[in-house]
Amino acid sequence: MASPRDLLLFDGRTLRVHDSADAHSPADAFTVLWHHGSPQTGALLEPLVVAAAARGIRLLAYGRPSYGGSTGQRGRSVASAAADVVQLADQLGLDRFAVMGASGGGPHALACAALLPERVSATACLASLAPLQADGLDWFDGMASDGESLRAAMVGRAAREEYELTAEFDPESFVDRDYAALAGTWASLGVDVGLASAAGTEGLVDDDLAFVQPWSFSVSDIVTPVLYAQGGRDRVVPPAHATWLLQNTPEAELWLRPRDGHIAVLDACAVAMDWLREHSADF
Repeated sequence: MASPRDLLLFDGRTLRVHDSADAHSPADAFTVLWHHGSPQTGALLEPLVVAAAARGIRLLAYGRPSYGGSTGQRGRSVASAAADVVQLADQLGLDRFAVMGASGGGPHALACAALLPERVSATACLASLAPLQADGLDWFDGMASDGESLRAAMVGRAAREEYELTAEFDPESFVDRDYAALAGTWASLGVDVGLASAAGTEGLVDDDLAFVQPWSFSVSDIVTPVLYAQGGRDRVVPPAHATWLLQNTPEAELWLRPRDGHIAVLDACAVAMDWLREHSADF
């Protein structure tokens, strides 16, 4: 696997990029760009690397602004991810690729699908939020702790930063399968979340502020295939979000995993990679 590298963007910021390709990787390998959750560093997690390698897939990831060594970008929106990804793809010589995101990475993957139809061949989102402005969706219903951090973000940056000073993890956010996943296959996720949290809260605050603002695109404008995977027992992003996204995305499919919560649903990542290849017309 190649070492992380920092890409210089037009505005002087850098993105820290992680790439599973090495000197022996085929130049024309099917490529998937991973959008990480909140908070994470953007580093490639072991289960994702193993699944991609078994399928001959080149897996890329990057830290969103203020995560994992990437420069901060206060005031960024969900749509801002697409502008960064264009520059990433240009510098790495990628004409066409699939995108994949989980939890807080889901909306950013959808931004790329909506705003970069000439580059993104297909999209997979696991446990993704829907827009706060989604018609007919009771956005907070079913969220652990009643979505306190996101409610604070709706008030503004100062309120969200103040909330973070005393924030504590609600153990009711996860179900038994989530804890089993974190103790087993997805242990690397827990480690990575710890590293991101220890580095500061700016990325997490900026994510939440972006989630509750208009996303500056509509999922109804996505013209390429989209897969949603959702845990039926998810208490972080309730299943109603996936239902709304399915109903409002033209070429979408939903895999509902009734017994999974927010972490256990990640076990669908490997087969989601197969789905992405099958639904990418260019490959």
